[in-house]
Amino acid sequence: MNFHINAIVSLIAGILILARPQLLNYIIALYLIIIGLVGLFGGAHGL
Repeated sequence: MNFHINAIVSLIAGILILARPQLLNYIIALYLIIIGLVGLFGGAHGL
């Protein structure tokens, strides 16, 4: 399930960057925070 969350967040971030390039820094920051939280609390089971 962790893989699916990463893929969905990446897809949304990519679409937002295409739609609003001036928001690139904010989108990258939010993406990294979300992926970090998923990694910490979503569990790294099986890694």
